[in-house]
Amino acid sequence: MGTSEEEIDRLLGKLTPRARALLPGGATTWRTRAEPAVGLRELVMSDGPAGVRGEAWDERNTSVLLPSASALAATWDEELVERLGGLLAAEARRKGVDVLLAPTLNLHRTPLGGRHFECLSEDPELTGRIGAALVRGVQACGIAATAKHYVANDSETDRLTVDVHVGERALREVYLAPFEAAVAAGVRLVMTGYNAVNGTTLTASDLLTDPLKSEWGFDGVVVSDWGAVRDTVGPARAGLDLAMPGPGGPWGEALARAVADGDVPEAAVDDKVRRLLRLAAWLGAPGARDSPPAPRPARPRRVRALVRRAVAAGAVLLANRDVLPLDPDRLRTVAVIGTHAASTRTQGGGSAGVFPQNEVSVLDGVRTALGGGVRVVHVPGPRPDGPAPPLDRDACADPRSGLPGVLLRMLDADGRELYAERRRSGRLLEPRLVPGAHTVEVGARLRPGTGGRWTLGVAGFGRMSLLLDGRPLLEGDFPPPTDDPAVVHVNPPAQYATADLAAGGSVLLVARRELAPGTGRATVVSAAPPAPDAAASLAGAARAAGAADAAVVVVGTTEHGESEGYDRTTLSLGAAQDALVRAVAAANPRTVAVVNSGGPVELPWRDAVGALLLAWFPGQEGGGGVADVLFGRAEPGGRLPTTWPAVLADAPVAHARPVDGRLAYDEGLHVGHRGWLREHRTPAYWFGHGLGYTTWTYEELTVPPVTPAGHDLTVRVRVRNTGARAGREVAQVYLARPGSAVERPVRWFAGYAAVRARPGETATAAVRIPARALRHWSVEEGGWHTETGRWRVLAGRSAGEVPLVADLEVVRPSGPGG
Repeated sequence: MGTSEEEIDRLLGKLTPRARALLPGGATTWRTRAEPAVGLRELVMSDGPAGVRGEAWDERNTSVLLPSASALAATWDEELVERLGGLLAAEARRKGVDVLLAPTLNLHRTPLGGRHFECLSEDPELTGRIGAALVRGVQACGIAATAKHYVANDSETDRLTVDVHVGERALREVYLAPFEAAVAAGVRLVMTGYNAVNGTTLTASDLLTDPLKSEWGFDGVVVSDWGAVRDTVGPARAGLDLAMPGPGGPWGEALARAVADGDVPEAAVDDKVRRLLRLAAWLGAPGARDSPPAPRPARPRRVRALVRRAVAAGAVLLANRDVLPLDPDRLRTVAVIGTHAASTRTQGGGSAGVFPQNEVSVLDGVRTALGGGVRVVHVPGPRPDGPAPPLDRDACADPRSGLPGVLLRMLDADGRELYAERRRSGRLLEPRLVPGAHTVEVGARLRPGTGGRWTLGVAGFGRMSLLLDGRPLLEGDFPPPTDDPAVVHVNPPAQYATADLAAGGSVLLVARRELAPGTGRATVVSAAPPAPDAAASLAGAARAAGAADAAVVVVGTTEHGESEGYDRTTLSLGAAQDALVRAVAAANPRTVAVVNSGGPVELPWRDAVGALLLAWFPGQEGGGGVADVLFGRAEPGGRLPTTWPAVLADAPVAHARPVDGRLAYDEGLHVGHRGWLREHRTPAYWFGHGLGYTTWTYEELTVPPVTPAGHDLTVRVRVRNTGARAGREVAQVYLARPGSAVERPVRWFAGYAAVRARPGETATAAVRIPARALRHWSVEEGGWHTETGRWRVLAGRSAGEVPLVADLEVVRPSGPGG
């Protein structure tokens, strides 16, 4: 039996005004406050769009890692995304987490957005549908989901302070729409962004009340992004319900004083506490649990199989010139080329990162798929541009025990050891604090396999040093240039030095950083061998490709290229990787280029390769899922959730940098493919594009001749499988309104449905078009309207390929509810 509103009011009445005012402030970094007077326990929160980290950054506490959010959106498969949401919920339960801080519903407004991997798509309708599916999957298993970051938080540059200026129509029809879909799906929390919109910071914005709580009827909790609350009274009088993290900060005792002084109405605090109690009741404290019972934990083998299936389902085959799928029976030698092949990047950088249980590289996936019957040759080629990687257990040893890993020590101000432990990685974001801690020290014994000039680094803030066999290489004070928590606590910049090391030798590397207020405690120690000669590396890659029956070359972005806290400045993969693909493709026409990125990149060689496969950041099972696609065990199921430009300059929105603190969304409604159509530009690949292993023709579009305004409708798209293999096709429907009385995109995405058919068969996709796809926001009247008259319905394979067109007459509704 659920907890009633009357029971929540009764619990509220048991709390003193001061106790009520303290509850909306966090207790710790990841926990809300407990209140014994009403049986309220702490609620535990965790980042988690692609995996559930839990409360601590510790490589020994691993997580199941899904493909990136952009890859999930590329599946165009809500049922699969719901199942993956259930997997995340199971992970949350395993780690004692109540609230998952996902999904991220911000849009791919510009291809330069540094956090695209964590967002879903460029389109509000697709983002809303996939985001709602993830919400349903998570919450069906009794874990609360969080829609973030409300709203117009679509780039990273100056994200703590940027003031986004966006028109009312675009705000309503584009940027708020995915959040409205999440609320309709029952999401329990909404997280505000750091940014301001039209002059008001989101934590104190009227948008938290209208439309979120009033028009949409959201009865859950509005939580701040971590550290986004900078004032006591403004956010408290607005619709913010929970300020994280704690303790301290602008709420807590400060809010209690503001209520006592009459600066914040008690009624405003009471509403926040009711919402917190409502969430707690749904999660099981206090009173009866309203949420569904916990499912049985899935078996590890089934978990890995589901994650691997998701890799293939989201992989987008951008081009195929009769090369894929590769037939293992016709292969004697396969060349797998590129640094990313052996060290496939499985996730983006920032607060969403986790330590995976295991990671399967593309090279490992290919080797396993082919077994011992086919020779697999790996050549790394030139080193991609990017930072030196953190030390891992395979590259060094704890100098005290001699076991793989590093030695972490915490020292007092006199250099005395307070505690020590062996860790698996040189990436230590939260070394354990103890009383008297003054300095973090990380020591590792390196045994270089390659001689020459190595690059050695330490990342963090404050006073840092780096010593090699006791000799200082680097020492200085490096204050943080920002208070962005993603930079301070997760991805601090590194300081580098070089040293000549002999192959087969042994050296002791020791990094130290002092702990100081405001600098965090993240400490990352890195090392990179000398870069190989670029020309020789290219020649070696070309020779290996030329001697093979097929070549797979893997290229991608680096951690500092796609990460929270930074926007990109270029879409280029760099001269070295572009040259590598060209050299391999020239040596072997049966070259498959695999792209390992979370968002769009420039592919200047795309017409030179035999096939082009987008693998995204594919999660822990990436290599296995990619191999399934390469060898035809699975069809590449993905369709692009975002339009990919040939070059950055072609993109209609090619800027993410504020001017004088303001970022103007001057494009209005024309985001993504809408902008490309308005500008009459042709991208490299349109929104919705993606090939399978068969071919299709679009034969017929059936549209109701008349539909009442404000009602959903269903259109039917008949397609025929004209290839030699069974497959899945995603039929997409777009709308246009010629002669509209208001500004409109040339056409816009309205719905989709997937169908399957065997060779020669037809299938009919029933595509539901929601009434919202035909409405527009009237700024003058402050409400939604739907134009009557003639509309155009278009259907096809992408935003740029819509061969079927039909007219639709929209009439005024009659009767109640019209």
